[in-house]
Amino acid sequence: MPAFITFGRVVFAVLFIVSGAFKLFDIAATTQMITDKVVIPGTLTAYTTQLEGMTGMPMTQMLAIMAGATELICGLAIALNFGARFFAIVLIAFVIAATFYYHDFWNQTGADQKNNMIHAMKNLSIIGALFVIAGIGRGPRNVEPAYTDGRTQ
Repeated sequence: MPAFITFGRVVFAVLFIVSGAFKLFDIAATTQMITDKVVIPGTLTAYTTQLEGMTGMPMTQMLAIMAGATELICGLAIALNFGARFFAIVLIAFVIAATFYYHDFWNQTGADQKNNMIHAMKNLSIIGALFVIAGIGRGPRNVEPAYTDGRTQ
């Protein structure tokens, strides 16, 4: 059983490793996708302007780098079984945000709605797998009773 869990974890993590690498190798395209889909709230303008001034990059480019790095780092950590629980939880939040911004089937009609609903359901399955990884953590543990009444047997 542990070999299957290890193999499944590595194969699953490839999705995030490859996706993150593609994002980082083509920052311009990733930045454009974020520019087209993500609207940064006006209340954050003062902060984003400061960040843009410090880095010399537009906020959408910083988000593109963060998205690629998040996927790549979390995917590698899960594949290597290093902090798997923590990085799975980080990816749960990431996939939820990506689904909300990129697969908003509730705002679409026709073929686009069906296509994005399929992608949203796929992401829901990925979130389920990430919850399994978060639940397992580094691997199976000794089974102990969750509750005892204090009596010895």
